[in-house]
Amino acid sequence: MKATILHNPRCSKSREALALLTDAGADVTVIEYLKTPPTAQELARLYAKGGMSPHAGLRKAEPESRALADADDATILAAMAAHPILIERPLIETDKGVVIGRPPEAVRSIL
Repeated sequence: MKATILHNPRCSKSREALALLTDAGADVTVIEYLKTPPTAQELARLYAKGGMSPHAGLRKAEPESRALADADDATILAAMAAHPILIERPLIETDKGVVIGRPPEAVRSIL
């Protein structure tokens, strides 16, 4: 099985999700999204595949996210692409879907 993870190696939840993927034998593509941010279009595709709104993928712990509380999807996606710290992590994609790995056990639903 192939998997892609938008990963932050400094985040314990992201590391746990990556370990779950590896332990499951997945062929994992790791994208350090802070170094290589996804485009707004790629984020839109991922959230749509996961049945989530961009608002659900917004990292609420970041102070900058407060200004986006009432923003539309396009504005949130553009902000995430420009400031990838706003993306809730980790974001994992397999052929079975897309999930935010919080808690990391959520990854199991797409293995």
